[in-house]
Amino acid sequence: MTLDEVMARLEELGSEQTKKTLSKHGAREPFFGVKVGDMKKLVKVVKKDRELALALYATGNTDAMYLAGLSIDPKSMTKDELQAWAGQAYWYMLAEFAVAGVAAESPYALELAREWMQSRDEMLAACGWSTYANYMSITPDEQLDLAEIADLLEQIRSTIHQERNRVRYVMNGFVITVGAYCFPLHDTAVKVAAEIGKVHVDVGQTACKVPLATDYIEKIESMGRIGKKKATCIC
Repeated sequence: MTLDEVMARLEELGSEQTKKTLSKHGAREPFFGVKVGDMKKLVKVVKKDRELALALYATGNTDAMYLAGLSIDPKSMTKDELQAWAGQAYWYMLAEFAVAGVAAESPYALELAREWMQSRDEMLAACGWSTYANYMSITPDEQLDLAEIADLLEQIRSTIHQERNRVRYVMNGFVITVGAYCFPLHDTAVKVAAEIGKVHVDVGQTACKVPLATDYIEKIESMGRIGKKKATCIC
């Protein structure tokens, strides 16, 4: 499919109700309001057309940008392209999901995660924490830097409640990810989760809730899934 054909298809799939919902979460024009489930069906048509995916992201249309994240081959992305994507990710659905998922499966996952986590820009910092968390969820424990992850847990323990809004959210998610996917640090993550307790995040006029890390990890443990890695973090 051509770029124009994909954009026309996205417009057909969009709805005013979904636009209204996404607007409350932070999306801004231009966009059509397409559900993620409907975009995933388009991935089968777009396939892994690298140039098309890059063109979709470059439109600045949030639906097209998210579709680009679902359809690009992460291994084909250059560091400069990932930097550009992260810089254009103006709201959390792009920063914490579309870009973070692709970056986590790219050859530059840790390098960029570490850089972005230190950013003064809230969305870029959130993207960095989410990238690192996603990377942990798909990477064998023996390949992880456990000392670094332990240090990051300590950073979260001591700073999360003073952090910026979306950074608080992804830090909480980072603790959950360690507790769920990094078996050697499971107990440490549980202790940090208990100490940080409830994390307050302004989610605007939405029904979203911030998961309580202790409960979330406990739920995964009850299902016997602690330490089981994901095949992909792109969703």
